[in-house]
Amino acid sequence: MGTDGYTSPLSERYASKEMQYIFSQDKKFTTWRKLWIALAETEMELGLSKDGKPVITQEMIDELKAHQDDINYDVAKAREKEVRHDVMSHVYAYGQQCPKAAGIIHLGATSCYVGDNTDIILMKEALDLVHKKLVNVIAALSDFAEKYKNLPTLAFTHFQPAQPTTVGKRATLWLQEFLMDLADLEYVRGSLKLLGSKGTTGTQASFQELFNGDQETIDKIDPMIAQKMGFAACYPVSGQTYSRKVDTRVVNVLAGIAASATKMSNDIRLLQHLKEVEEPFEKNQIGSSAMAYKRNPMRSERIASLARYVMVDALNPAITSAVQWFERTLDDSANKRLSVAEGFLATDGILDLCINVTSGLVVYEKVITKHLLAELPFMATENIMMDAVKEGGNRQELHEEIRTLSMEAGMNVKKEGKENNLLELIAARPIFGKTLEDLLKVMDPANYVGRAPLQVEQFLKNDVQPVLEANHAELGVQAEIKV
Repeated sequence: MGTDGYTSPLSERYASKEMQYIFSQDKKFTTWRKLWIALAETEMELGLSKDGKPVITQEMIDELKAHQDDINYDVAKAREKEVRHDVMSHVYAYGQQCPKAAGIIHLGATSCYVGDNTDIILMKEALDLVHKKLVNVIAALSDFAEKYKNLPTLAFTHFQPAQPTTVGKRATLWLQEFLMDLADLEYVRGSLKLLGSKGTTGTQASFQELFNGDQETIDKIDPMIAQKMGFAACYPVSGQTYSRKVDTRVVNVLAGIAASATKMSNDIRLLQHLKEVEEPFEKNQIGSSAMAYKRNPMRSERIASLARYVMVDALNPAITSAVQWFERTLDDSANKRLSVAEGFLATDGILDLCINVTSGLVVYEKVITKHLLAELPFMATENIMMDAVKEGGNRQELHEEIRTLSMEAGMNVKKEGKENNLLELIAARPIFGKTLEDLLKVMDPANYVGRAPLQVEQFLKNDVQPVLEANHAELGVQAEIKV
């Protein structure tokens, strides 16, 4: 398309070529043809005949296979203008290329045979690609967590300073959510089945007619089609379509990934504001058209932006599933074409950005330490108080004294813009029996991170490494960011 018509930003700016191909016309219609071949082969192998003669021959199958990939789009488009039916237009176009087999293409099937089975196949392949990229996000975050597992940093609750943690421990919080997403993806992907070929209302009435009521033979049709298309099974019952709850489950997985990515990207945006951690920033990148000094977290912002779309998009298949009347209605079709494909395209863009960001995070250790030390005297007061109690002090009196001094130091920081002088105030009170030098000795941030470094080690060893080892073949993805 030229510059005078709408093109989706998902294909122009965000989604990879691999994901775009999965939802391309070429992929869709070659899959239709593979399904028609699988159906014809199955019918031939099960001995479909009339008056003792085979209805389908190997010559017909060979002819179909010879034209599986060279789709005559011009013929199909011209035919669709006449008949207003995409499946029958492609049946016609395929038949024009395969005159010997033209009469047996789509035999016994309804449109959903190619439409719905293709949708399942495409979602399965798209989930495979999402899986690969998600594993690489997990790998990058694992490396980051390991590298910075011992680096103390100020932790926040309510975005207010709280007890210290480590930079690596914070990354494990992001990691754990992505691991949950991976488990959900693997479960849903593993549960996918084909529709098979069940006819217009799911009763297989057409095959009962074709095979003269031979129930044992008819029972073999769906399993054989599934095997030929690389699936373990077909859904045991259906209307004309597979249950649209399948789409709901799939897009919910994408929405879960989007939520995890948003949580991580928001944290990174806040940390970049604090100048503690920064996403990759290229040499010639422009942060602002007006403020040349700016280094905006545009990739993390884009993650959050695309993720918001995916999370909201999860409503589409849920509502579609809820309103499918009886054996089917067609109000699912236009919505599915948009919601499922674009949900995957957007998620693909999110994961490429996540790989890029997590693989190149810049950590400013001195800024992190500066911020931590500015708050650490407040957090050290409990230890200081306990030491004074051990020396014979009264816990209640010491607590009140520290509370009063903390308020004074806090006002010095907030109202006067001064440095935190709590330690100096404590050292000046004989009740604590500590000199400033004594107090400074307990100011090592590593003393206040609890078990964070050990938690990182155990989590990476017990939870992350087994996943990475199990998916070793998928590692090494390099994400290309278009803009």
